[in-house]
Order: sequence, then C-alpha cells, then structure tokens
Amino acid sequence: MIKVSETAKKKIAELMTDDGFDPHQDFVRVGVKSGGCSGLSYELKFDKNSEDNDKVFEDNEVKIIVDKKSFLYLVGTTLEYSGGLNGKGFVFNNPNAQRTCGCGESFSL
Repeated sequence: MIKVSETAKKKIAELMTDDGFDPHQDFVRVGVKSGGCSGLSYELKFDKNSEDNDKVFEDNEVKIIVDKKSFLYLVGTTLEYSGGLNGKGFVFNNPNAQRTCGCGESFSL
C-alpha cells in the first residue's frame, strides 16, 4: 500500500480539479519506470480508469492505482508534498530504496 500525507492529499485535490479530474472519483496513478540517475524513476499522473492488472486502493481519501510490476517497488511508500525552500513537488519516501539521487526523483534497490 502507498500512504498519502495530508499535504500531498490537499495538493492532489487542487491539481486534479485544475486538470478537470474529480478528486473524489478519479485516480492518482503511481508507477516506476527505468531511467533517472539512480536507475529507476517515479511516475505520477491522474487517470479516470483502472486496468485489469492494476492494484487499486485508497489512503487519506485519495484513490490510488499502481500496476502490479511497480507495486513491488512501491510497497510501504509514503507520498508527500514539499513546498519548502529546496523546491516544490511530490516526494516519495520509499523504504525499499537503497540509494536515491539528489533530486529524489530516482532510486535503486
């Protein structure tokens, strides 16, 4: 399961509404792809539909879908939002990552 912090929940609802999605009905799709300076990078986008091979769950009133392959890399991750001096954006706190890059957008196991 992926957890969603309160600050991430608020930002997700705001961005979904701005992009024409319904935060109470539509999904946040979280995934992992090859790339980035540490080998794997995170993907985050909005989606209206789930696929047969997706895992679907909800945390902190945010509906999340993850494909089965990405789910193995993301179990136990907390999605947070940082708006501090070091930049704005979503942060993945992934306990499975053994190494991350400086920007926090890629990792390796």
